[in-house]
Amino acid sequence: MRLWLKDPLAILAEGAERGIVVEGSRIVELVPAGREPASPVDKVFDASRHVVLPGLVNTHHHFYQTLTRAHPDACDQPLFPWLKTLYPIWSRLDPDSFRLSVRLALVELLMSGCTTAADHHYVFPEGLENAVDIEVEEARRLGIRMTVSRGSMNLSQKDGGLPPDSVVQDEDTILADCERVASAYHDTRPGAMTRIAFSPCSPFSVTRSLMRKTADLAERFDCRLHTHLAETHDEDDFCLATYKCRPIELLDEVGWMTPRTWLAHGIHFTADDCTTLGRHGVGICHCPTSNAVLASGFCHTGLLEKAGAPVGLGVDGSASNDSSNLMEGVRHALMINRLSHGAEAVSWRDCLRWASEGSARCLGRDDIGAIAAGLEADLALYTLDELRFSGAHHPIAALVHCGAHRADRVMVAGQWRVEDGLPVGVDLGALREAHGKVAAKFL
Repeated sequence: MRLWLKDPLAILAEGAERGIVVEGSRIVELVPAGREPASPVDKVFDASRHVVLPGLVNTHHHFYQTLTRAHPDACDQPLFPWLKTLYPIWSRLDPDSFRLSVRLALVELLMSGCTTAADHHYVFPEGLENAVDIEVEEARRLGIRMTVSRGSMNLSQKDGGLPPDSVVQDEDTILADCERVASAYHDTRPGAMTRIAFSPCSPFSVTRSLMRKTADLAERFDCRLHTHLAETHDEDDFCLATYKCRPIELLDEVGWMTPRTWLAHGIHFTADDCTTLGRHGVGICHCPTSNAVLASGFCHTGLLEKAGAPVGLGVDGSASNDSSNLMEGVRHALMINRLSHGAEAVSWRDCLRWASEGSARCLGRDDIGAIAAGLEADLALYTLDELRFSGAHHPIAALVHCGAHRADRVMVAGQWRVEDGLPVGVDLGALREAHGKVAAKFL
């Protein structure tokens, strides 16, 4: 079926003033001003009330943390104390509570206009060995694209790391499960709905050996690599004391300085570090909201991009955001980067680009992240009907400056997954009740 999204109020694409034509899962035509589609269409969607963006791409999250938002024991602490407080609480995760956390996070992301999500799950208490399978099942159920990052921790407190024994696994178990889930779910084809990444958690929770062997495994399966890096000064201090080198030097030593890698946060990099990362094509997921909440610092987005490093956006975990709304994150990126780099250094265009094309590059995808013929039909449509938009004169800029946070329509692979602001096939009331009931057990 050929669907014409006709005459949008505005669209983030050149030469598509009269809309776009979708056939199957892909965009097949951009319709310029004064023109009609080149071939007959089967159906028309009136987009005259809508501002059309490429579907947003979230490159860092921890879905399970939706169960511990605004936790009274943690919400006023910086990263290391925050983690030490929450690790024992997260050890209570079981398959049922985890499934609800995943479902809720994915629904939130979809409703904000996100069409592709990467989740970094690294907490594996006993009984939750099938966490990756649960995430894949929930993403497929909702029809959202996903890169499931099979995270890991094998350096516990008794070995000099940060996490307790209750949430770590041994190296052999981790690597075996990475092989299992990559064999079962990793799809490298264009238009893939599910991909797997390998994601040792951080320098303070994994060993050098696990990092090296994970890099080898990623090469074998053609998977991406992901980890937290340079988030806080505490991490720098830990690496210097434990490994006798800085985090970026550790990354190089274990074979991660490659275009296959994207990093979460990347705050405490020097100018030379940014040059090195750019030269090797290492991506950075900028997490503005979480960085502000935990007072971790400012990402050098401009230096990184100038050096050639892909820069994407992520909401980060819902215990440090404490939301799963990527469109909110776009606005936060604008505000925080202007605060740190100056008003003329960053525009709304940059922030939307990070949340779409930049994020797609971080995930190693050239089939999503923009509105262009031949790319996947992943689209987020917003209206400007709310009071917050009254008086706005640039429809696309208004989404960022005036604080859009909920899409009216979301399309993934040519299928509507959000209609009239609501996720298709999801009972929001029942989800809120079930999730809230389970979350009460994590107080």
